[in-house]
Amino acid sequence: MSLGSETMGGDVPAKAVGPWPPILAGLLASVVGYGSSFAIVLQGLIGVGATPGQAESGLLAVGTMMGLAAVVFGLKYRMPIAIAWSTPGAALLAATGVIEGGFAAAVGAFIIAGALVVVAGLWKPLGRAVLAIPAPLANSMLAGVLLSFCIAPVKAVAEVPMMALPVVIGWVVVARFARLYAAPAAVVIAVLMYALAAFGLLPGSESAPAAPLAGGWQWPALEWVTPVFSWSAVVSIALPLFLVTMASQNIPGFAVLRANGYEPPSAPLLVGTGASTLIAAPFGGHAINLAAITAAICAGPDAHPDPKQRYIAAVTSGAAYVAMGILAPFAAGFITASPPILIEAVAGLALLGAFGSSSLAFLSAAKERDAALVTFVTTASGFSVFGIGAAFWGLVAGGAVLALHRLGSRA
Repeated sequence: MSLGSETMGGDVPAKAVGPWPPILAGLLASVVGYGSSFAIVLQGLIGVGATPGQAESGLLAVGTMMGLAAVVFGLKYRMPIAIAWSTPGAALLAATGVIEGGFAAAVGAFIIAGALVVVAGLWKPLGRAVLAIPAPLANSMLAGVLLSFCIAPVKAVAEVPMMALPVVIGWVVVARFARLYAAPAAVVIAVLMYALAAFGLLPGSESAPAAPLAGGWQWPALEWVTPVFSWSAVVSIALPLFLVTMASQNIPGFAVLRANGYEPPSAPLLVGTGASTLIAAPFGGHAINLAAITAAICAGPDAHPDPKQRYIAAVTSGAAYVAMGILAPFAAGFITASPPILIEAVAGLALLGAFGSSSLAFLSAAKERDAALVTFVTTASGFSVFGIGAAFWGLVAGGAVLALHRLGSRA
């Protein structure tokens, strides 16, 4: 993809589109990112010993810092550099449980993990290694990551048909006439379906949960946690969190940008996200990193036909994350009350285009196709070892196959 492209599909002039598609894409990315993992982050923080107040503080801190980072990076580099919290890291925390020293020790581990990301950014060989991922492997890994989301609309129709079917139909109809606005339309319809269910206006929704804020509004507040440092916290939380963040978030995040034709500066981004984690950690924030799933929304052609204008999507998503952090009680009420599969379905509809593009790209590379397919199926399997996600192991497996093929061709 050329960054100087001025049309999408050869028939939509970039200048005729205006700023609204990237703005809407950014809002969509923030809704999907926040909505699809809010409960996981909350569960992870509470799992390692946070009180409800500390968990809310952590959500506010990590949401605000990742939003500010997205705005700064987007404006500075004019690239759609989407930032997120570490969802796999939060799942890791939930599985780890309370360690010796309680939440204060966990916060100490968050700080160490953030510092390790900074060190990784300052160590040039690692940055070169991240940028050296072959394009077919990067595209196949992206396709593998997106697959589970892209089949979510089908699962949602099966599980909650009265809520999901209108979302899917709305997306199809809007896509027929205005492809750029199909995903935002799906979000609006999903919110409408939730509202109807909350008021018992859908069949089978008589026992639906109350609407958000039914118990009254409370502003979230930051709560300082004095960190405690221990070797047990380093081994059980800090090192696994660092590895999960790098392998499952930062590497795929770079891959998404490269797959869409961008060359992001690895060292400043790693240092910046690591530093953001260091700022958020004493208030309960666990990890900030490059986004992978939502990055595909911001960096893909649906965000804007001109790649030079897609940074607006990342900046918008960052601003929305800051707002959602401030409005955490409302977001918590809405997201935890909504069926998770419905939120995943909206994400899947938004990512179908990115899945198709990345799949076509790696399947078209005849010489690397076998290695790319190994990367794809390994990533799509959800396979995890030592707390490190399938995206990393997909690259390892595909890279091994590619290296073996190249070695054989030279023999």
